[in-house]
Amino acid sequence: MTVSNTSDIETSAPRHLRGKYAVCGVGETSYRRGSDQSTRALASWAVGNAIADAGMDISEVDGMLSYSNNDSTFAPHVATDLGMRLNFYTDIYGGGSSTECLIGIAIGVIEAGMCHTVAIYRAMNGFSQVRIGGTGARSAAPIVGDQIHHRAYGWQSAGQMFAPTFMRHMYDYGTTPEQVAAVKVAHSKHASNNPKAFYRQRYSIEDVINSRMICKPLHLLDCCVETDNSTCIIVSRIERARDCPHPPAVIQAVAGRVCKPRGDIHLHYQSGPISTVAGHYAKNILWPNAGVGPEDIDVTGSYDAFTFTTMLQLEDYGFCKKGDGGDYVSNGTIELGGKRPNNTSGGHLCEGYTHGMSMVIENVRQIRGAIDDSCPLGPDGHRQHTYDYAEGGCRQVENVELTANLGWAHPGAGSAVVMAKDHL
Repeated sequence: MTVSNTSDIETSAPRHLRGKYAVCGVGETSYRRGSDQSTRALASWAVGNAIADAGMDISEVDGMLSYSNNDSTFAPHVATDLGMRLNFYTDIYGGGSSTECLIGIAIGVIEAGMCHTVAIYRAMNGFSQVRIGGTGARSAAPIVGDQIHHRAYGWQSAGQMFAPTFMRHMYDYGTTPEQVAAVKVAHSKHASNNPKAFYRQRYSIEDVINSRMICKPLHLLDCCVETDNSTCIIVSRIERARDCPHPPAVIQAVAGRVCKPRGDIHLHYQSGPISTVAGHYAKNILWPNAGVGPEDIDVTGSYDAFTFTTMLQLEDYGFCKKGDGGDYVSNGTIELGGKRPNNTSGGHLCEGYTHGMSMVIENVRQIRGAIDDSCPLGPDGHRQHTYDYAEGGCRQVENVELTANLGWAHPGAGSAVVMAKDHL
């Protein structure tokens, strides 16, 4: 493993927590457009599913964390609906970097003795109510506060705010839209083998490039889907996780909301180079704490709000050299059957938009060897994975030992988590 520029982080990192905690339960709702349910109902549905997946009694989960963009529901409400009494809860404002960050917070509050087991959830009606794409209720709001620095100049949506980073990468390194379109191609192949994915159609490079322009250089198919859904993961000490029905996904390291020198969402361009994202800094926390490097990872889950966000993260976390991201995502590496598949569920581009948590859930299932694809069920009720990645087939990766999830808030801030198979 080669890690550069770790400075004082390397000597002060809390590595004594490596392998001490795990994700022991996962749950989700369906991915739909038009849920006809409140975010409170969706959250209760997903949290209940995750607790059941962990094989726990409601009373065993005494901590709860959530995140939202003013579009979710508060933890005490969800706990009340499920009959839970909490010893700790908090609800934070935030989007795509939140899941991995809250995993770190869950570890911290359990370590501090404030609670024993934590449910982390995200609930959103991202199509029928508050749309992240900048339309619907979000577009009707007046310009207030710091929005004068961006909305007044046309930066209403995430695509409009993030696209200059992609443009600069194209200028700096010769990256092409065709190379980055390969991310959509790969994720659509994976989604075609995911029965719960909202979009299951396989796309070509030409399909992406010929789809209508949204904001230069982003085409429609470079952008993620908007859906209504909720997701949840359960974090506990490894000893408790080993008593649960499924093999635990052991948490090796977390980097939580690491920022560039300018970490504010709209003005991070004042800190160059703008073709570099927060993973450049987060990797110096993540890999030393995990005790592994990017070359050791079997499966990645990257925040794919857009095709290029996947490329930028994989590059700056060190999966390839800076400037080689276009080739990395287009040479087959990130596809099922490739060296290091990425977003094996189809991710936000195809499965559904969950502000990051669904890719963590997918990697937990990869570690378990229990991906929910169309492979036949065996006599024991478990899927008999064929590792045939033809359309409509398998999406389980063989012999998964280590996964990495890369969470994106915006180019200037991000989080990450490394999880491992348990060999005890």
